[in-house]
Amino acid sequence: MTDTTVSGTGLADTAHARSAETVRPRTAAPARLSAKAALGWLWGFTVVRRAVVLAALAALWQVAAVWQNNPLLFPTFTDTMSALASALSEGDLLPTALASLAVLVKGYVLAVALALVLVSAAIAVPFLKEVLLTLTAMFNPLPAIALLPLAMLWLGLGEASLLLVMVHAVLWPFALAALTGFEQVPETQRLVGRNYGLKGLHYVALILIPAALPSLLSGLKIAWAFAWRTLIAAELVFGVSSRAGGLGWFIYRNRNELLTDRVFAGLVTVIVIGLAVEVLFRAVEQKTVRRWGLQR
Repeated sequence: MTDTTVSGTGLADTAHARSAETVRPRTAAPARLSAKAALGWLWGFTVVRRAVVLAALAALWQVAAVWQNNPLLFPTFTDTMSALASALSEGDLLPTALASLAVLVKGYVLAVALALVLVSAAIAVPFLKEVLLTLTAMFNPLPAIALLPLAMLWLGLGEASLLLVMVHAVLWPFALAALTGFEQVPETQRLVGRNYGLKGLHYVALILIPAALPSLLSGLKIAWAFAWRTLIAAELVFGVSSRAGGLGWFIYRNRNELLTDRVFAGLVTVIVIGLAVEVLFRAVEQKTVRRWGLQR
């Protein structure tokens, strides 16, 4: 009886030890799975993926610059960041960036408003549609920077010359995108607007613009890219002529002084502003067309 009890106790202890051994690795496995799941969850954010890409590009930049070992032609990433911090602390870079953004916003808003007026008229009158398509086919392939000499001849060396170039860069691509979007609005939505008695600006604002919002946002992004690079290129020439300017002039002036790290700092500023605007457009898309199911 005693031997049976002892053997039973030994078997129980052995079984308990085996179960404890099997439990220990099982408790570590969920920890590894949770860490992997956390990494997968973080990777789902666009900001994290973009940050990884930017970090990889920065590391590649640093390695290539160190390998070349010629700071005058290709400064390292760390030297560029140091020059960027120095330009910001000295108050040299931020005012030029704000000046460029001020001109950009003025020209961009003016061109978008003008494009919406032209497209609305083209939708209402078929002949005006042919006029708009002809003008778009003529002027859309024409580089905006090619108009800068004429703009400076006609309007002088003031801000008006830059605004003319900006309007040309934004007007035609956005007008084409808006016209395409308005024409793709389903007929059922058009009939709903007519049944409610909507006409003119009310019809455009309440029916056409919401239905064509994916095309409008796409056109706005394309027009923004055209406007931003056209403005920087125009400021390179405009700054040389007027001894003033924005980021383009900042880049050109430091290039003449052989401050290549500050030139790269200006280029990085241009890229950072472009990325910030892209994030803004993506947020607008998330809150509108994707939330409404108009775009996947």
